[in-house]
Amino acid sequence: MQRIAIMALFGALLVLGWQAGLAPAPTEADTHATSGQGDYQFKVVYKGSHLPKEAQAVLEKAHGGFAVDRRDGKGEVYFALPGAGIIQVSSDLSSTRMLATDDAMKPHNMHNTTIWYDRDGGAHLSFPGNGTSTVYTTNLDGKLEHTLGSPDGTRDLGFPTATQYFFGQGNFVPTDVEKLGSLFYIATGYSSLDYVVTARIESVSPFKVSWYDLAFGGKGSGAGQFGTGHGITVPGGTRRIDIADRPNAEIDRFTRHGQYISTLKLPLGSYPCDVDYLGNLGVVGALHGPDRPKGAPIYILENDKLVSTIMPKAELGLENFQHVHNAVLHRAGGKLYVIAQAWNPGDFAIFEQVM
Repeated sequence: MQRIAIMALFGALLVLGWQAGLAPAPTEADTHATSGQGDYQFKVVYKGSHLPKEAQAVLEKAHGGFAVDRRDGKGEVYFALPGAGIIQVSSDLSSTRMLATDDAMKPHNMHNTTIWYDRDGGAHLSFPGNGTSTVYTTNLDGKLEHTLGSPDGTRDLGFPTATQYFFGQGNFVPTDVEKLGSLFYIATGYSSLDYVVTARIESVSPFKVSWYDLAFGGKGSGAGQFGTGHGITVPGGTRRIDIADRPNAEIDRFTRHGQYISTLKLPLGSYPCDVDYLGNLGVVGALHGPDRPKGAPIYILENDKLVSTIMPKAELGLENFQHVHNAVLHRAGGKLYVIAQAWNPGDFAIFEQVM
């Protein structure tokens, strides 16, 4: 009888937690399987049910990416879902919440997320609206601070092809944005342009941003060109620009001046969407894998060497992870995590390293 009473009390506490809006704890079914090799094997600890109900309702539309606040004492993770708005994941990953999101952004897809810091230490989030031809910038509470619309072709973008493209009213389709120094670097791989274009942040109080005369890349398979320039990353502590070149299965690296440095090759057929770095580790979410029926892989890199392949669909039972659109690394409580988002259909999961 005592055991029955304890079980009933435990069940009641679970119900109360659910009604209070607390995130459900991982279930045994979430954690029984592992995927990956060597020191970098992972298990599922949270799925889409970990998100707020507003996010769960539109999760199948997910087509974006994450930003991690890696400042000391922080660690929150941010991303957005069309129709729901901006979501914040707590630094220990145990809870999630919606942020109030401006009506100009909320209905639309934010194709990725970047976090950056101004000279006074203020933190900002920037989102490429791939369907609205706009880069949106908010504070960490979700308040809209600035919108950057399409170039109109009257400003020199630093490369004639890019300037003329917008002069001819070519479509501006930002797929990712990163900040380095005073510049936004913006990928346009969903358009025929496929150059990285830049804009200069002149001030944040008031917020003022203007198009800048630096552009590089372009469609192609040659050194420094893109099949689809999809994600942009500035590795921490560097002044390097890394571009995920999806159909060419590579990460192309450039100086901050747009000069080509080198290429990091990935398995053929992997279609890398983006890369994220944490120290000497990297993670790449891939749209496809070499063996497509098994779903898309998540690659773990150590010192630029592929050391582990996570298969969310084939090995962890996440059926919606046929395509991985974004993945980031995170440390919490001394453990390493991968936070990932699937696309078409959209989904969400957090994986914990098995020690």
